[in-house]
Amino acid sequence: MAISMITIITPLMMIIFLIIISPSTCTPPEDPIRCSNSSANCTITNSYGAFADRSTCRASSATYPTTEEELISAVAEGTRARRKMKVATRFSHSIPKLVCPDGDDGLLISTKFLNRVLAVDREAMTVSVESGVTLRQLIETAAEAGMALPYAPYWWGLTVGGMLGTGAHGSSLWGKGSAVHDYVAEVTVVSPGTAADGYVKVRRLTEGDGEINAAKVSLGVLGAIYKVTFKLQPLFKRSLTYVEKDDNDFGDEAVTFGSKHEFADLTWFPSQGKAVYRIDDRVPSNTLGNGVYDSVPFRSTLSFVLAVARSAEETQESTNDATGKCLSGMLRTSVLHSEAFGLTNNGLTFTGYPVIGYHNRLQASGTCLDSPNDGLTTACPWDSRIKGEFFHQTTFSISLSVVKDFIHDVQSLVAMDPKSLCILDQYNGILMRYVAPSMAYLGKQENGLDFDLTYYRSKDSTMPRMFEDVLEEIEQMAVFKYGALPHWGKNRNVAFDGAIRKYLRGKEFLRVKEKYDPLGLFSSEWTDQVLGLKGGLMIMRDGCGLEGLCVCSEDRHCAPSKGYFCRSGKVYTDARVCSNRSVSWD
Repeated sequence: MAISMITIITPLMMIIFLIIISPSTCTPPEDPIRCSNSSANCTITNSYGAFADRSTCRASSATYPTTEEELISAVAEGTRARRKMKVATRFSHSIPKLVCPDGDDGLLISTKFLNRVLAVDREAMTVSVESGVTLRQLIETAAEAGMALPYAPYWWGLTVGGMLGTGAHGSSLWGKGSAVHDYVAEVTVVSPGTAADGYVKVRRLTEGDGEINAAKVSLGVLGAIYKVTFKLQPLFKRSLTYVEKDDNDFGDEAVTFGSKHEFADLTWFPSQGKAVYRIDDRVPSNTLGNGVYDSVPFRSTLSFVLAVARSAEETQESTNDATGKCLSGMLRTSVLHSEAFGLTNNGLTFTGYPVIGYHNRLQASGTCLDSPNDGLTTACPWDSRIKGEFFHQTTFSISLSVVKDFIHDVQSLVAMDPKSLCILDQYNGILMRYVAPSMAYLGKQENGLDFDLTYYRSKDSTMPRMFEDVLEEIEQMAVFKYGALPHWGKNRNVAFDGAIRKYLRGKEFLRVKEKYDPLGLFSSEWTDQVLGLKGGLMIMRDGCGLEGLCVCSEDRHCAPSKGYFCRSGKVYTDARVCSNRSVSWD
């Protein structure tokens, strides 16, 4: 059966990926807040159409302030009424439910229209913006003034407030490190107040105020961020080359590579035994070159192509077609290489490495957001309104002191079944970015590598995935054996279990949280669980292991009717995973 499926899928997938690389217009993402009656009786989700636990988050109303005064008024009114409040961003890319207020009487405060640049100071090298400004706006504004945000995530569609809420970062061990929040000089936070304050408190924090280190990675529980001032650098050029190598000595290379190149990152394809090294450094501004980065996965795609690709993926899952997964993964990798991962030397064509260009044109992309409305003929690949990508993301940072051992453990798992991680190749491999210690209370604690694993998720929460046990063992190995820190804007519940205890200044963050919002109006049951203020983060119920809501301890936590049972890990034997041995370990 597998052979016949390969015969069907291989040419089909070739067509799919050739079309995917063709640029086209795109339908803009919809507002994540939907209200049945004007701004009342609302729900909120993320851009993927489902949070990590598939919950539907409700609120009685939503408001869209356009000025600081309107934001202050919204928080004051919510505080006076003792309503739970959450701040929502324009595109809502967080996977866990950070934006969900408790109960049905909650208030959603959108920063969609708080999207203005407030000040540009070329002499001080600063830019001040409202929290709803996107990363793309920030990068372009800085470049127009001859300045640069040195490090940033690779996806344009994040807002400033969202990046500070989740600790978003790029890749670098140089300077202050790759976290966006470590280049923040001032933050304005609008928090609940007492009756004497008019039910609202506006705090303008600067680098001399220790509490700014709580606001820099806030999880949204300190109040609503309004204004952020960034300390920037003069605009510069970079030289970028991708080099592929065998992963035989990958553990050793991963430890040292980040110190050799300022913007180094790694993309790992364990089932192929390959790794791609990003050799990326500053060069003099008079170096010739006008390169552009337009990431292949972030381009708009024809909706019918996405539907066919998803159907093929679902067929591979339902028939346990591991060989088909590997062929699809190799094809995806081949397309990335042929397209130079989205790089061009002049904005149109790729003629060879190195690609040299200005920093603002190489540091991030997201052209699927460029969006005349075409009725969903094309879309971002993960747009929940079409049949497209639907996935989990498991993302964590591991200290460089132990990252070699972790890589070797993953390689040992793959050696037992070389096809087991082809499922990651279909989603562009494991992206690995370097992170440095931060002064932010919930920022990174030491030099490390951030591993970003993206993989198939079924629309049916009771349906296990191929090689479910391998991915769960990697997740638990990272979190429990190697003490990995979670990415606050990604992950399933398992990655957050006990996480707050890993932060040396976690108690200081909780102290600031209590000061800013003693009634917990910007908190929820879920954020209290993540911050260790309440138990119950692990949801023990039938099938909970399949979605990462628990670490299984009984077979019912997996899918025994479908042949998946709770078993110990193969390399990390303390892991408890949902396994179908006939698929995973034949």
